[in-house]
Amino acid sequence: MAVVDAILIFVLSLLVGTVGILAGVRLVLDRDAGVANAAMTALLGAIAWAITSFFVGWVPVLGVLLMLVVWVGVINVRYPGGWGAAIAIGVVAWIVAVVIVSVFAAIGFVTPDALGIPGV
Repeated sequence: MAVVDAILIFVLSLLVGTVGILAGVRLVLDRDAGVANAAMTALLGAIAWAITSFFVGWVPVLGVLLMLVVWVGVINVRYPGGWGAAIAIGVVAWIVAVVIVSVFAAIGFVTPDALGIPGV
């Protein structure tokens, strides 16, 4: 049953991350991000976050900041607009993910620790 739970958490996390990034790109860049591109960005961002977390996540404050910079860097590489746009996309994505996870947690579908966007 643990494998099924892990797969479900992964899929849900990818969906939440995709929706968050899609909303961020549409709001910040005013363009269609494409679901596949947003999903790939969410996946690559999660991988980059995990790798960075492995190496520097244990460092107080600096580790989390580096992990966040790497995650925003993935958005910066995947979408036009530079670092400012990438930061704005990340903020919107985080807010959207918090709302989605909060609604799902309120109806008892998930626990509030579902991931997909860092810190959600």
